[in-house]
Amino acid sequence: MRILRSNRHKYCADGSFMKEFILDTEVTPEFLDFLKHYGSLEMLSGLGEGFYKFEKTDCFSIKGFLNESSFEVRFKKEVMEFTSDFLYSMLYCYRDGKPDFNTLNRRNEALMERVRARLHGNKS
Repeated sequence: MRILRSNRHKYCADGSFMKEFILDTEVTPEFLDFLKHYGSLEMLSGLGEGFYKFEKTDCFSIKGFLNESSFEVRFKKEVMEFTSDFLYSMLYCYRDGKPDFNTLNRRNEALMERVRARLHGNKS
């Protein structure tokens, strides 16, 4: 899965940064199952057919509709330079429905160490 382009970059009132991403393929149920390994996923039936929300705590959230080739991402301002790279890695590691969990799990561990240090300081 690749990002073709991103649109509507804007800062939100809470300091987060929002982007809309256009993908080279539609978001599938299999891709959402993949996302669940890295955060929480909620299907919100009351907001439209196939509406979902993914949350990676302290990092970013994704909102979109199943079977559409775009979604909206809201990045936490303080760690955006780390977490935007991880989002790109998530999409890259989900190739043709065959996720590379080994690579992404290593990147996830490194990311979360950096995020915890930035947001909560070094607590040893």
